[in-house]
Amino acid sequence: MDVRNGSLGWLVMAVWVSVSALRAQSSKFDELVQPSWATDHVIHDGELLKLKLDNSSGSGFASKSKYLFGKVTAELKLVEGDSAGTVTAFYMSSEGANHHEFDFEFLGNRTGEPYLVQTNLYINGVGNREQRMDLWFDPTTDFHAYSILWNPQQVVFLVDDTPIRVLSNRAASRSGIAFPGDQPMGVYSSIWNADDWATEGGRVKTDWSHAPFVATFRSLRIDGCEWAPGAEVAAELRRCSASEQGKEGRYWWKEKEMEVLTVHQSHQLIWARANHLVYDYCSDPGRFPSQPPECNK
Repeated sequence: MDVRNGSLGWLVMAVWVSVSALRAQSSKFDELVQPSWATDHVIHDGELLKLKLDNSSGSGFASKSKYLFGKVTAELKLVEGDSAGTVTAFYMSSEGANHHEFDFEFLGNRTGEPYLVQTNLYINGVGNREQRMDLWFDPTTDFHAYSILWNPQQVVFLVDDTPIRVLSNRAASRSGIAFPGDQPMGVYSSIWNADDWATEGGRVKTDWSHAPFVATFRSLRIDGCEWAPGAEVAAELRRCSASEQGKEGRYWWKEKEMEVLTVHQSHQLIWARANHLVYDYCSDPGRFPSQPPECNK
C-alpha cells in the first residue's frame, strides 16, 4: 500500500506545503545566483535557467548570499535521453577544509534506464556518506521539486515534498558526530562529466554525440537566515540560531513543527526507503568493515 494515500496525512501535508509555498516566494534567478564557471554555458531562456555540458565544458551557478538554516528548493528537469556519464548536482556547502555540505547528485544513465539520485553529507570536511535511490517518476519529462530543509534540529532531503533522507541533531549527538549548525552555506548547482564513476561504476562512458546535455531549472526558492558578510561570527550565529525573526521575516523553518517529521512524513520516508533505496553506505562492509558510528541505531 502506498502510504502517501492516507487522507489525514494528505491534509497535514497540504497545510504544511501551502504554508511553505506562501512563505517561500520564487525570485528571479539573477537576483539569487550568478554563474560560478563557464558563463557561456549558463543560459537564461525566458523564465528558465539552463546549465549546459558539452565536450568543451560543464557549467554551474552559486548563490550570491550564504545562509545559516532555512529551506532551498529547485524545480528541475534533468537531461533527457542518453545522459550516461553526466552528473547534475544541486547542493549547499560552506567553505574551507572543514566544510559542511548537503548534496543532491543526479547520476545520468543510458536511454531507458532509471536515473539515480545520490545524496551525501559532509560534516567538518568528512563525506563518504552516500546513499542512492531510484525515483518513482521519470525526472527528464517534467519538472520536479528537490529541497533541502536545514534547521538546528534536522537536515531533510525531500523530493516533491517526500522526505528521502534525514539527519537529526539528536541522532548525530548520540553517535558522536557533530551536527552542522555553525557555518553559513551557499546554494550551488553544476553539471559535469563524471564518466569515470557516475554510470554503472564508470563502465558506461559519456557519448558526446548526444551533447549538449542540458539541465533546466524552472524556479529556485531560498528561504533562510542570510549571513551578513564581514559581520562578527558569534553575533551571526546568535542571530540565525536563537532569534525567531530577522530582516527576512519570521524564521518559519525553525518553528516547532519543523523540528521533526510529521507522522505522515515519517511514513513517506519509510515508504521511499523501503521501495527505492538501492545503496546505503551504512550497509557496505567492503568500504566500512566497522560500521560508521552514525549508522548504529
